[in-house]
Amino acid sequence: MDGQRFWRAVVMAMLLAAWGVCPPARATQADSRPPNLIIIFTDDMGYGDLGCYGHPVLDTPHLDRMAAEGQRWTSFYTAASVCTPSRAALLTGRLPVRSGMASDRRRVLFPDSLGGLPQDEITIARALQQAGYATACIGKWHLGHREQFLPTNHGFDYYFGIPYSNDMDNVSGLGGFRANYPVPQVEYFNVPLLRNTEIIERPADQTTLTRRYTEEVVRKIEAYREQPFFIYYPQTFPHVPLFVSEQFQGRSAAGLYGDVIEEIDWSVGEIRRALEQWDLADNTLVVFTSDNGPWLPYREHGGLSGPLRDGKGTTWEGGMRVPAIFWWPGQIEPAVIREIGCTLDLFPTALALAGVELPDDRLWDGYDLSPTLLGTGPHQRDEMLYYRGTQLYAVRQGPWKAHFITQGAYQGGAPRQEHDPPKLFQLDHDVPERFNRAEEFPEVLQRLQALADRHRATVVPVESQLEKR
Repeated sequence: MDGQRFWRAVVMAMLLAAWGVCPPARATQADSRPPNLIIIFTDDMGYGDLGCYGHPVLDTPHLDRMAAEGQRWTSFYTAASVCTPSRAALLTGRLPVRSGMASDRRRVLFPDSLGGLPQDEITIARALQQAGYATACIGKWHLGHREQFLPTNHGFDYYFGIPYSNDMDNVSGLGGFRANYPVPQVEYFNVPLLRNTEIIERPADQTTLTRRYTEEVVRKIEAYREQPFFIYYPQTFPHVPLFVSEQFQGRSAAGLYGDVIEEIDWSVGEIRRALEQWDLADNTLVVFTSDNGPWLPYREHGGLSGPLRDGKGTTWEGGMRVPAIFWWPGQIEPAVIREIGCTLDLFPTALALAGVELPDDRLWDGYDLSPTLLGTGPHQRDEMLYYRGTQLYAVRQGPWKAHFITQGAYQGGAPRQEHDPPKLFQLDHDVPERFNRAEEFPEVLQRLQALADRHRATVVPVESQLEKR
């Protein structure tokens, strides 16, 4: 609470006392129970796809307001540049190479995949569920569609959503979304919609997914309001094919992609409204971020990386640096945070806020962000590891980033290239990674190489779950 609000509250309390009036009792939930947590995880949203991150056309008032009232992070990363491993990393706090959720051949799970997130991995949901939290996953899962891998077998009390990407299970016979660009039809994709472990609709009506996801989240906020809860809301969009409800069709000046983003913004606004309606906002941390950068080959359907280089599928900044907003009224002071953060950090942060000890039976790759969020201590993360599959392609420490390997993504991308010496960029001076400084700063390159070597020594090869067919 800022000073003006504090003194206004003090004066009002003194006046009420003088008048002999007692203000209505308000539950001080922060004193009586651990905070709630909602993570909103969009699919393929670029760093430049929100008004508060510089988009000149997109109208995102709810997210812009949350960024203004909370923390907007400018160097926040996902742990992988494609769907499946990035989701595994967020939920487990561990690099996908440690859990078998990485592969150099099949980079994500498909409808014919037999694998999924192993049961011996601890998710945020499982850890918080054991601490008395109600838990729900609403949206795209993509960590294994067979029953033993679904959210209800990974610590979630409830699941509503699609089990993998919305462009999978193509039945059009026309080569999938690419052949039908730019007007795909719902019936081209035989994607199932599940409630818990039961298929309730196939193909899912993707035009109504964002609206239905939002309704489910709002219902769970109401249902769980008397106990601490964790809601994980991994959005289906703006992953292609793009679909939007009738209410948002043609609404944005940015075309269909803009319609989709503005419906997501509406969804966030509805969630915020529900928290405020049930007097839960001051005891709920809401995190909004993306699973990776934009899918650039889809042109105006693929989003923007802003000032960053390249996009989804690569270890350039545009592939892994993503928008990130943290909102918690009364707890988080408004700020722009320029320190490094990562989705890997959400696991230890969630456990720290809930008062749960981090298990000591495995290696963790995340850092507790709560000192930075709450202003109670120094920031802990100073480095970032950039993986593509099972290989470490780049590392960052402070403003310096070394690329050992670079590679483009998808059709027409640059071929794989190993660099000796590695490429070196000063990201604070050169956000788009244009100017190689390796010859000028060999001592920096040596330090980053040592960091990479120390990390590689901690990685034990495990069987890839993504290649099981």
